[in-house]
Amino acid sequence: MKQIIQHLTDSKNVFLCSHINPDGDAIASLLAMGLSLASDQRKITLYNESPIPAAYRFLPSVKSIVQHINKETVYDTAIVFDCGDMQRIGKAASFVNDIPVVINIDHHISNTYFGNFQLIDSSACATVEIIYRILKKMKSPINRDIATSIYTGILTDTGSFRFANTSKFTFEICAEMVDIGADPYSISKNIYETHSLGYIKLLNKVLGSIEISKNGKLCLMTVTQEMLNKTKALPEETNGLINYATAIKDIKIAVLIKELHDSTEKSEKQDRFHVSLRSDGDFDVAAFASSFGGGGHYRAAGFNFKSSIADLKKHISNLAEKI
Repeated sequence: MKQIIQHLTDSKNVFLCSHINPDGDAIASLLAMGLSLASDQRKITLYNESPIPAAYRFLPSVKSIVQHINKETVYDTAIVFDCGDMQRIGKAASFVNDIPVVINIDHHISNTYFGNFQLIDSSACATVEIIYRILKKMKSPINRDIATSIYTGILTDTGSFRFANTSKFTFEICAEMVDIGADPYSISKNIYETHSLGYIKLLNKVLGSIEISKNGKLCLMTVTQEMLNKTKALPEETNGLINYATAIKDIKIAVLIKELHDSTEKSEKQDRFHVSLRSDGDFDVAAFASSFGGGGHYRAAGFNFKSSIADLKKHISNLAEKI
């Protein structure tokens, strides 16, 4: 951490980015560090390839996150948040690789340790917890806007403090953020209680897709492009749907298969899918995901896969037999 702080102190123009299809932690990390660096008169660019999900558009300065890169701008430093490998940031990966110094900050155990400097802590409840520690070490002031981002990232990545990554320190950080000005009621209402009609219609279809393995321990749900088109739900509104599967009694592993829109690679027999995996703790889903080029945590992981839906479900069936 000391080397990273020293380098950030000397940096003048910083490119900050997080993974495609960002969750609360990815967005919160980007904003919390970005707002802090900007307050010290550095030039910054906040980037994410994907649209920001509606649930997080209430966050302070979220509109400053751009989806396009000005390649004429010269950066001395890039910071990549919440990404197990460089490719998780999407099309900007090659651009970021050309920046002189790349700092990799993450809490995924499957991180590939890319970049010039790495700060990886799988014991952290969220990447934004690591950001909090950096800001404390740098003695950077945490204002209400930064506190709101930190609280949001921790709230979402701990499943509203329900997941096993929640610790005493988690609550201590959040209590401090509330003291600074983060509003738990407003944050929770925006994230969990504000949905579009399209989302509600999509939820109905996804719940109708539920399949339970023969041994009753695995739940599989599917989101297709047809579902999204018919309901007019946005792709980012699929975030969190897997939690409905994990809530079913006796389910050990929950799986959400999401068809990805990619007209350049689609064929009659094969499509591209993103598979999200959640475990109750008795099975290492990160190990399963890594066998398909993905990664994540022991209890939460994912991977992309190109195949027919039938072949993909066969792989998932093999997973069910191992439980």
